[in-house]
Amino acid sequence: MSSTGVLRSRNPEDSQSQAGGDATSDSSMDSNAQTGLLAGDNPNEGQQHDVEQEANWRTNKSSIALLVFLYVLQGIPLGLAGSIPLILQQRNISYKGQATFSLVFWPFSLKLLWAPFVDGIYSRRMGRRKSWLVPTQYAIALLMIWLSFIVTHLIGDGESSVPQLVPLTGVFFALNMLAATQDIAVDGWALTMLDRRNVGYASTCNSVGQTVGYFLGNVVFLALESADFCNSYLRFEPAPTGIVTLDSFLLFWGFVFLVTTSLVWAFKAEKKELLLARRQSSDSEERGGDCDTVTHQLQGTEWTTEEYVQPEEADAPGILSSYRQLFCILKLKNIQSYILCTLFIKLGMSVADSMTGLKLIEYGVPKEKLAMLGVPVVPLQIVLPLIISRYTAGPRPLTVYMYAYVPRLLFGFVFAALIWWTRSFGQQNGAGHFPGYFYVAVVALYALHQVTVYSMFVAIMAWHSRISDPRVGGTYMTLLNTISNLAANWPGIVAMWFVDMLTVRECRSKESSQVLDAACPTANSEACKTAGGNCFALSDGYFYEMVISICLGAVWLYYFGKKVYSLQLANLSSWRLPSNLGQS
Repeated sequence: MSSTGVLRSRNPEDSQSQAGGDATSDSSMDSNAQTGLLAGDNPNEGQQHDVEQEANWRTNKSSIALLVFLYVLQGIPLGLAGSIPLILQQRNISYKGQATFSLVFWPFSLKLLWAPFVDGIYSRRMGRRKSWLVPTQYAIALLMIWLSFIVTHLIGDGESSVPQLVPLTGVFFALNMLAATQDIAVDGWALTMLDRRNVGYASTCNSVGQTVGYFLGNVVFLALESADFCNSYLRFEPAPTGIVTLDSFLLFWGFVFLVTTSLVWAFKAEKKELLLARRQSSDSEERGGDCDTVTHQLQGTEWTTEEYVQPEEADAPGILSSYRQLFCILKLKNIQSYILCTLFIKLGMSVADSMTGLKLIEYGVPKEKLAMLGVPVVPLQIVLPLIISRYTAGPRPLTVYMYAYVPRLLFGFVFAALIWWTRSFGQQNGAGHFPGYFYVAVVALYALHQVTVYSMFVAIMAWHSRISDPRVGGTYMTLLNTISNLAANWPGIVAMWFVDMLTVRECRSKESSQVLDAACPTANSEACKTAGGNCFALSDGYFYEMVISICLGAVWLYYFGKKVYSLQLANLSSWRLPSNLGQS
């Protein structure tokens, strides 16, 4: 869920009302129930079902629209969190400080810890998913409104006041923690909102919705916050500030969250679900908390195809049961192999994804121009998931993932050349002065890079949707997404933490380029500025780290590439908790 790419754009991580839903959906669900709701419970039946029931988004139009909207809301705080590092880069913050702030994206890597609570505790009156969705979005709204009154003090101005990094990180960590909780609820809801044959479109909704939300919270905010951009394109008379400020932007979206959440709560009922009838033997509690107990409980579970009930009438697993199920999922051999492969899969892209945008700003590219360079690519980011989903909705989405891996890995060399080129322009023409063809080149490279990013993102989300077991609600899906998010976050933090240590700088006079006796631990060292100079990088640790990163990516491909293909060919039943559904 953290931002990726040269311009730090998002990486890319629905119900029907009882009265006004699409009629086709209920009949479609009934058909799914008759032929086997959980494709893959019986391996042979599951494969046959996939062939007979092709994906058709038209049967879930209203559900898909709601999912996209909910993911747009989720993308707003993510976009804001992604814009803060660009602002901090101009506030004399070191890369270690950037690494500290990047912890705000970790709730999406830790949400597995509280996912069973979201899955197992709910209000019968409100509904299983809305019980968490509604209060979480209200909490996001209130936190945004409160943050709007203190954020100016926290972020500082880079001159008279410096950023309060620890409290700033803490507040945005809390904001993203709420967004991650909303993500758990939406991911779990998507598995029942969409027909089983259409569940692959959940990744498309996620990608499109979060892209739009991230764009609003990142690119649109940075553009409207920039006095230069607003004076050049949106005003007749220049002004010293942009049209919006960070505090006003937070206040506006806080009220948007309040209003839209109220509408969803009032007018969107949760979709009817098939009754999950538990028939546990009286000695189930005596058998302990191991996987045998979970298997025993699932063997006493059947899907009733004769009647529909509201979600609150269905028997949701308890908290301890959810954690037991989670433990049993982690014991599956395929899951263990998947975790081993995934945790190191982003080593080869970590430097390119986490630091390239910051390096462009360091070498003179204005942050608002950097953000606006992403605008021409936004239509591509919206269309790409729609195109890619045609190839990932089938049984082998990881093939698309692996096809995109090598080109994305090699983009590291391209970005290293781009930073070298940017540095040369900055030395010749001064910070902020770049020719038009430079920006055209950046946009072109970024667009090509996004093809690889979205190919991998949509493919892995489709894979997660395919192998997730709906009997465990959103916990299984959250586990897979958590592993993916963790794999994307930790290598970037390590790279930012060490880059200053690998960089050698000296302080040079602004007038004569004479070396001054002032330390340059960071690119914007206050000591060097006070002495009347600028820090100049004799050797940039970014380039060393990029070479190391790409080499590690090649090592991963050599050792784990074939394993990924073998996991894709495994029978779907091997990804499910052991059970015999429908049998006494």
